[in-house]
Amino acid sequence: MTLIYSFLFCGFICLIGQIILDNTKLTPGHITTIFVVVGAFLGLFNIYDKIVSLVGAGANIPIVSFGNLLLNGTYTGYLEKGVLGLFTGMLGAVSAGVVSAVVFAFIVSMFSKPKD
Repeated sequence: MTLIYSFLFCGFICLIGQIILDNTKLTPGHITTIFVVVGAFLGLFNIYDKIVSLVGAGANIPIVSFGNLLLNGTYTGYLEKGVLGLFTGMLGAVSAGVVSAVVFAFIVSMFSKPKD
């Protein structure tokens, strides 16, 4: 049942993004930013953790989880190291995701042919 919930949650996030893209003049960059901010607000009020416990790993896939991860990393960094931990905690929390995105994009670019 968790697989179905994960699929439905990710599909719902994509549906919201597509509806916003089709009915407004916002660009995909704007929509991505909105989703990150929404994820941070959901994490601020501990709502996103409840979604993760219900949906499972499917809630960690969409861009909304990136905002939650930024907020959680910042908060734990602040608790451990004070004000300087605001930045180091955030960077430490998202570094694995950013590095893997860059590496996988490089690998895919090695096998794809650019268009004119």
